[in-house]
Formats: sequence, structure tokens, C-alpha cells
Amino acid sequence: MRKIMASLDVGSDSLKLVVGEMIKKKLNILAVANVPSKGVKKGLIVNEELFFNTLKELIKKGEEIIGLKISQLIVTIPENKAEFIVSEGSVDITSEDRVITGSDIIAVLQDSVTNKIGDNMELVNVMPTTYKIDDDIVTGDPKGMIGDKLMVKTVLAIAPKSIVYPVLDALEKLDIEVLDISFGCVGDYYAFRNENTDNSVGVIINMGEDVTTLSTFNKGVLTNTKVLELGGANIDNDIAFIYKVNGKQAKDLKENLALAHKRLAIASDYEVMTNKLGEEVKINQYELSEIVMSRLEEILNNAKKQINLLTKREISYIIFTGGLSETVDFSLVLEEIFGKNVILGRVNEIGVRNNKYSTCVGLIKYYSSKMKMKDKDYSIFSVEDQKELSGMHKKQESSLLGKLFGYFFE
Repeated sequence: MRKIMASLDVGSDSLKLVVGEMIKKKLNILAVANVPSKGVKKGLIVNEELFFNTLKELIKKGEEIIGLKISQLIVTIPENKAEFIVSEGSVDITSEDRVITGSDIIAVLQDSVTNKIGDNMELVNVMPTTYKIDDDIVTGDPKGMIGDKLMVKTVLAIAPKSIVYPVLDALEKLDIEVLDISFGCVGDYYAFRNENTDNSVGVIINMGEDVTTLSTFNKGVLTNTKVLELGGANIDNDIAFIYKVNGKQAKDLKENLALAHKRLAIASDYEVMTNKLGEEVKINQYELSEIVMSRLEEILNNAKKQINLLTKREISYIIFTGGLSETVDFSLVLEEIFGKNVILGRVNEIGVRNNKYSTCVGLIKYYSSKMKMKDKDYSIFSVEDQKELSGMHKKQESSLLGKLFGYFFE
């Protein structure tokens, strides 16, 4: 069975949908769709009707691209009020050969959750830290090993139901089954995961439209988060206030003219706009970049202070991602505040080479890893749908564009 999954990222700037297929450890992108967010503020649903209509538009757009109905997906949950519980579970191995299977893994993780979560909270992520078989601690996946008792220590990441359910309710109205939920930062981690991150302590920082989210990971396990209410919208507001332009004009200036650092900005590059007062204003790149840089420095300095409060452990890596990190010359202001020992993440999958998609891309990789641990197959499309999907690709190969599409996506 082909391993095809769809992921939904609910952002304040846009809703993003990615459909991808895991082939071994490589993710092939099959479809990408995004629409401007409505009814979402600081990652939270503030107007359910507006959000529902926007979500409906996104799903329709995604289905038109893939050519199939999307009836299942995984979705992000905002980290705004995330809490963490250290727990443990144990099960007896009852099979005759005493070999640990994926079913045993599921059972022991479920046991670590039982009676641990309050009525007003919802489980978002279950993250195993260590397994133990009888008296021996196991590094990595215990499947295939032999023992009488399997134990696990876990970190349970939870969130208020009031944050989780508005997203799930909207998807239910669209007759879409949610296969899994996850904090977006877990997706970001898996987007950039490597051997170093799996064996050390680090921080993932996602700089978005309304918020900047800092998340600490210890050997791949999410241990803490902090949401700063600062992001790209603050830059838009600064530009709008100074030049007396509207929000759309301010955003266009930020994305198409401004640089993140003034060092390489050119004063002779400019745009002329009519502001809200009906006046014609000439906005040059250098002055505009000074405004952007000033706010980015504030956000980054705030993030730097918060890292020391999130963990007392020695940090081996800091990775930046999110849409705001795509600002031209962002690496210059990043280096100025943090030095050279930080990483500006780069999403490398063809079709989604933009950091605003890191969460969606990583969520599919996370889900695939989770299903592998549980020894389960998965796909949001039936075998018949998969044949239709393959047939659609083959038809497209009759043209030059189709041949390229087939080369990259088959």
C-alpha cells in the first residue's frame, strides 16, 4: 500500500494543506494548497463561521489539485496553552513467543495515558522517552525484542478542549475524519530532524504572522513551549502606521520591497503608493528595511531571553522556521542577534520550498514515523483511489509538463 497522508496547518496568515507520499524516508509532494486565514487570530479560532468557510475553500482547492476527495487528514493544534505531564505505563507480553509487537507498543502507550488527563483537557501528543523490557532499558524501538513485561516513560502533551474542539468540529462538518492531532512545533521538528537533533537538546523557533513559538526538544521529545505574541503582523502595523497605508499595502511592501537587514538595502529602490489620506508617498527600500529590521530585532531578542527560561540544559541547536523567516536577508539579522551557531531551516521538498510549509511537511513525516513504530500501514486513499491517482499522473505525461510532473511525483 502506498503511504499517502494529508496534513492541515491552521495559521493566522493562511490555512495550508499538503498531500504527500512517503517512499522509504523520502517525502514526495502530491498536492499543495493554501488560502488566506479568516476567523483565526494568534493561532486560535475566534470566528467559527468564517473559519469553516475558509477551511471549506481550502479543502475544495486541495481536492481539485489532487483529483480525489480528501476525507481524512492530520491537523495542527496551537501551542498557546500547552501543558506537559511526565507519565509511565506497563503491559505484560502475552504472546507465546514473548516477542514485542506494534500492538504491545500501542497498549503500553495507552496505559501511560490512562487516568492522567483532566476532563477539560485533550491529549495532543504522546512521546515515549525510554522503554524498558523486564529489567533492561531499551534504546530505540523495542519491537521484535523478547521479554515478559514492557514498560515506557512518556511525556504527554495536552491542550484545553476549548482550543482543540473548534478545529475538529469544523472538519467534522466537512465530513473529514481527523486521524491524528499534533502541536505544530512537532511538525517543525520532523521537517528538520537529523541524527544530531535526535541525540541532543535544542530549540525550534517558528516565526509566524501573529505569534512566534519557541519549543524545546530533548532527544526528539517535546518538553516545553512558549508563545510570544509577536510576528509578521507587527511589522505590517509598523509600516502601515509610519506611511499611513492600509494593511494590504503594508504587507505587500514587507514581502516585495523590504529586506530583513538594512545592510544591503538600496535607497534608490522605491515604490510610490497612494496612502489612506489620498497622498502619494515614495517609499524607499533602505528606510523600509530599517523599520522591518527594528521589529525583527525586538522579536529575536525576546526569543533569546525566553530560551533561557524554557530549559536549563545545554542547547546544541536552534532552528528557525515559519513564514517570517523567508524575509529576504533574514539570515543577516539572525546572525547579528544569535551569532553563527544557529540554523535557518530550509524545506527542501519540491513543491513546498518555503518555511511556511515546514509544519505540514514535518507532520506527514511525524505520522509516518509514528505508524512505523506501531507497525501499521496507512493511506488516506483506497487502493482504487490510488490507481486513479497513478492514472491521472500517467495521462499528464503526454506533455512536456506532464513528463516533468511524472518524473518528480511518481
